[in-house]
Amino acid sequence: MIIQGQNLTMSPGRRVQAEKALECVKSGDRVFVHSVAAAPRVLIEALTARAPELRGVEVMHMHTEGPAPYADPAYASSFRVNSLFVGANVRQAVNEGRADYVPVFLSDVPGLFRGGVLPIDVALITVSPPDKHGFCSLGVSVDVSRAAVQMAKIVVAQVNENMPRTHGDGLIHIREIDYMVEGNIPLPETKPSELSETDLRIGRHCAGLVDDGATIQMGIGSIPNAVLASLTDHKDLGVHTEMFSDGLIDLVVSGVVNNRLKKTHPGRIVSSFAYGTKRLYDFVDDNPEVGFLDMAYVNDTSVIRKNPKVTAINSAIEVDLTGQVCADSIGTRQYSGVGGQMDFVRGAALSKGGKPIIALPSVTKRGESRIVPVLKPGADVVTTRAHVFYVVTEYGIADLRGKNLRQRAAALINIAHPDHRENLEKLAHERCLY
Repeated sequence: MIIQGQNLTMSPGRRVQAEKALECVKSGDRVFVHSVAAAPRVLIEALTARAPELRGVEVMHMHTEGPAPYADPAYASSFRVNSLFVGANVRQAVNEGRADYVPVFLSDVPGLFRGGVLPIDVALITVSPPDKHGFCSLGVSVDVSRAAVQMAKIVVAQVNENMPRTHGDGLIHIREIDYMVEGNIPLPETKPSELSETDLRIGRHCAGLVDDGATIQMGIGSIPNAVLASLTDHKDLGVHTEMFSDGLIDLVVSGVVNNRLKKTHPGRIVSSFAYGTKRLYDFVDDNPEVGFLDMAYVNDTSVIRKNPKVTAINSAIEVDLTGQVCADSIGTRQYSGVGGQMDFVRGAALSKGGKPIIALPSVTKRGESRIVPVLKPGADVVTTRAHVFYVVTEYGIADLRGKNLRQRAAALINIAHPDHRENLEKLAHERCLY
């Protein structure tokens, strides 16, 4: 095969149709699927088409965008999802008991692959076209996928010209790929939602906790975007984050984010994956200012803590009056996953001048308080009360550092929605917390 002027020999049959490539999957295999926006749609469809021939194939992945047809009840005997983070496309299957969820810090996942705890038979990935030296890129999702590719017995790659070629740990040579399948389809996008007044108030409170020269971490959604929109007057910010989206771009362009004061990778944004619009994908394409690195490194608390004033802003579903944070379930119903919240909460706490922040609206869409006397029965604790520093709602900031249980309850009730404070005080009194 000739690639951009240089002769690169591939073994016969390496570049094949998807149907032929997916013949490598056997009953009982564990198949890893590339994460988030990099989910290989062509390969997923070809895998699902083999359902009549397969039994007991375990499909493992983090959150993926787009359909997950292998999770359909009709294919229950062929495929069983074992998810490392529950996204919308497999949530129903998990909660109906047709799929499984592994509660795990994302920083630990690469080690589970590399250590043989979760051996991978086949990895299905999306890559950019190879360059003149034969190197493709894992693009916008290096995360745990790099480890899966390194450890998989067979690697099948969907080559997509729309996948950005990113800098960092995501380079993979064609000799490491067993089958290459053409699949030039647009990457999935998510557009920033319009910010509500509640979002903006939370954003302003969080921004008030961010010092000039801080290294920030945040995820995706309206509250992170509101925080980013409130940082325009800050100076010399750095970014070391599990993931990022469009909200960061304007801060980089304006110079607010310059990464000048970071101790690790000064001058560069460090991330593990990205998800957003085409503007974001164009921004990271061949951009040496952004490094997509292995999640075992990005989410390592010993790495995170080296940067100055690490300010980690993460969300929650509910927080109880002692400070326990539920971020991945609604009662017994699995909603998302442990993810990297604890990695960054602890990393920020250990950073000199660091500030771990939990930010959430005071009420649900149905008007129920998200500051609660006790977590819902069956709810999971993602971040323990001993790890929490700040909790922020649109009504202010609760600083829980050094506070006893009574003081914590009072501080959290003070940022709850006014309509719920009287009842929270009554219930706190019954628990001898008020």
